Amino acid sequence: MNLLRIEFRKIFPYRTFWAILGIYTLLLILIVYASSNITINGQTMGSSTYQFPGIWQRLTFIASYFNLLLGILIIVLVSDEYSFRTFRQQVIDGLSRTELVKAKFYVVLAIASFSTIFLLALGLYFGLLYSATKGFETVVSQIDFLSYYFVQSVAYMVLALFFCILIRKSGLAIIAFIAYAKIIEPLLHFGLDDKLDKFLPMKVLSSLTPMPGQEMLDQLTTPTDMLTPQWAVLPALVYTGLLLLFSYLILKMRDL
Repeated sequence: MNLLRIEFRKIFPYRTFWAILGIYTLLLILIVYASSNITINGQTMGSSTYQFPGIWQRLTFIASYFNLLLGILIIVLVSDEYSFRTFRQQVIDGLSRTELVKAKFYVVLAIASFSTIFLLALGLYFGLLYSATKGFETVVSQIDFLSYYFVQSVAYMVLALFFCILIRKSGLAIIAFIAYAKIIEPLLHFGLDDKLDKFLPMKVLSSLTPMPGQEMLDQLTTPTDMLTPQWAVLPALVYTGLLLLFSYLILKMRDL
């Protein structure tokens, strides 16, 4: 709690932090609201897609695309620590390098908790607005997708943390983070067998929030070989742990 308190003292006055977090929440609200009001054949999308229990999978699938924004937020926060020599000063003041990594990981957990709670509130609002059945069992029957999203958002931000500690410069770290997630690993998929491909980091993370209706799509096209969300949790946690370990080793070996 002391480490988290120290981090919050630095973060709360930082306008860029609130701006990026605000963009994240505003974009999600606008996308869900706009899509719910689209009318097809006289019926709004909200009444057909944002109903319990399917709303949880749809919301987490939409939110998964904005994990890149949360990753960029972490890169901005950590790169500033290098720019203003905050890391060095904290070590001089008595913090170990292990505690530096722990502190950033606690910030990641706090942001992931906020985003998950925000999705919970968003899902309850739109679900209660459009669902015909509002019984407790219906509402919570697929709410476990929120826990999968939490694991996914943590992993994305820890990956961003790793790139920032490795590269230090915010601009280059953001480019490397996005390039790996959206270009480098997708290119690797073409050269690997599906049995190995599904265990690559980004595909594992994508498996936590699968696209709604993927089963029907697979019947019309070549099936996509992916882990189920339940089976993707363990490798996602392993990757998160390894990235934290590598981040610590880089901090340990380098001069701050």
